[in-house]
Amino acid sequence: MSKLTKSNGGTPEAGFRLDKHNGKLFGVCSGIAKATDTDAIWWRLGFVAATLLGFGLTIPIYIAVALIAD
Repeated sequence: MSKLTKSNGGTPEAGFRLDKHNGKLFGVCSGIAKATDTDAIWWRLGFVAATLLGFGLTIPIYIAVALIAD
């Protein structure tokens, strides 16, 4: 017999979700931090550093994740 269970259409318990309560802008970095069990400040610093170092896709990626997720 299969170990798969029938879903009731509820939200998944694990995975990435925006954390709007602890977020500063959209909750993307705090959501990533919660999913990876790290501190959100490291994700925020990483996004800022990547943007300042000239990686031009960080801002569009951040906005896309904010609009698509949750």
